Amino acid sequence: MSKHKTSNKKHFDPAKGIHQGHKARKRFGQNFLTDEDIIERIVRAIAPKEGDNIVEIGPGLGAITEPVAERTDILNVVELDKDLAERLKTHPFIGNKLNIYQADALKFDFSQVVREDKKLKVFGNLPYNISTPLLFHLYEYLDNIENMHFMLQKEVVNRMCAAPNTKAFGRLSVMTQYYCRTVPVTDVPPSSFVPPPKVDSAVIRLIPKEHDARNQVSPAMLNTVCLEAFNQRRKTLRNSLQNIITVEQLESLGIDATVRAENLSLDDYIKIAQWYEKSKSEN
Repeated sequence: MSKHKTSNKKHFDPAKGIHQGHKARKRFGQNFLTDEDIIERIVRAIAPKEGDNIVEIGPGLGAITEPVAERTDILNVVELDKDLAERLKTHPFIGNKLNIYQADALKFDFSQVVREDKKLKVFGNLPYNISTPLLFHLYEYLDNIENMHFMLQKEVVNRMCAAPNTKAFGRLSVMTQYYCRTVPVTDVPPSSFVPPPKVDSAVIRLIPKEHDARNQVSPAMLNTVCLEAFNQRRKTLRNSLQNIITVEQLESLGIDATVRAENLSLDDYIKIAQWYEKSKSEN
């Protein structure tokens, strides 16, 4: 056990769910990272340096905030919990390096922290209950983002990175890979947190694709096609996509209507969504 973990656990009351004087709040999905080795792996992946434009979502008690802030000059943080935001303001070592926004990241306008000379690096330990909608919110700002590093439920990371022809491949896989290149960074067991969550976690790196690659079709159209295709994923495309496209029209796109949703590639979904978008505009 690392020194960091030992010292942190002295401040953790498991009976009350209190860590460093702060009680973890279920409604905010709070689990505080304490594993020094995992923290260092994450910080190395983020690779912060002076001059970077970095924003952290949900800094909590500052486990990752502190080492990142030490390696850069300014760090923007978005924290919903008012008590935690106040703690950061008075942090004895890094308080003067922080721009603190006490706000809901799901509604936060990230253009507030955009700089013309430097794209954003975004990172955070995302609460499991808001991870997917928050990712979709961030995708709206990808023209201004260099990369993102997030800790998420391991199952979610597996789905984001999944390849076609696997059970994990689904709507989240298609939508994530339409916007970004995905790179798994490290797995994080429940024992790395206090209180320990009931699920395994993992860290993922998301690198936005070039503007043209992620603007081939309306995201709404792509999302609609994915919802239809994966809603009844055991059915063949002939049946699951019958409200959108006929067998003949699928075949005209070079797509086999007898396969299932998980057997298509990202490019196949883009082709169907482009066809659907065009057909809607003509009607």
